[in-house]
Amino acid sequence: MNHISAPAADSTVLPEALRVELDGPLLHVRLNPGGRSDTLSAAVLDALLALLDGLHDRPDIRVLVLSSLGDDFCLGADRTEYESALGADPTGAALRRIADKAHRLCQALENTHAVTIARLHGKVIGAGLALAAYCDLRAGADSCRFRMPEVGLGLPPAWGGAMGRLISEAGAARVRELMLTCDQFDATTAHQLGLLHRTAPLELLDQAVAAWTRPLLRRSPEALVLTKRMLAGYARADRTADAALLDSHLLASQLVRPAGGPAAG
Repeated sequence: MNHISAPAADSTVLPEALRVELDGPLLHVRLNPGGRSDTLSAAVLDALLALLDGLHDRPDIRVLVLSSLGDDFCLGADRTEYESALGADPTGAALRRIADKAHRLCQALENTHAVTIARLHGKVIGAGLALAAYCDLRAGADSCRFRMPEVGLGLPPAWGGAMGRLISEAGAARVRELMLTCDQFDATTAHQLGLLHRTAPLELLDQAVAAWTRPLLRRSPEALVLTKRMLAGYARADRTADAALLDSHLLASQLVRPAGGPAAG
């Protein structure tokens, strides 16, 4: 996969997993399930990591909008890959490598110089919500449905090291309730929690996003980058005991098949 470069045309497809469209300093990144399930497979993680790494050489790209071409924004992590990884390597090392990619992706999304906007529609489940939470701004269709189902699936909510970010954004009490109960919640609730900054009917969602991108692109690039760095620094101050680096090990240890026993979960 190529790093981001100035496309000769208005749009380019990064092999299968993403569709990327560059409009001056505005980059649209669309998850591209292409008939497959709307999940965050290792191929999607690799594509997003490579794209964000390429942004280090593109300071002219100032705003990134993350959305999906699928029926839903994202249905979570690809659990079939977890099963395959454990089948190939029962020690859990291969699974930890996948989980570590998720953590590196979320850190890259938080740390990129570009202001990141999540455009959400349909279902936003598990890892999809974690991914969106690492964007600076989040707008969702008023028909969105959210859920953190990991505990109900017998898994710890460990994808991407996102628990600390979700608690920082939405508050420990409500995140605790939603993680433990696995209850579905709607866009209105997500907005009240701070997981969405704006909601709009689906047909007006692009206008809601544009209401952010237009003024952002008029701001001083230096002021935007510095402000984003300052906000990230203060947010991390609330996560001084962040155990996110352990999340891949927690996930793997939960799923590793006990000797002579059935697979966990």
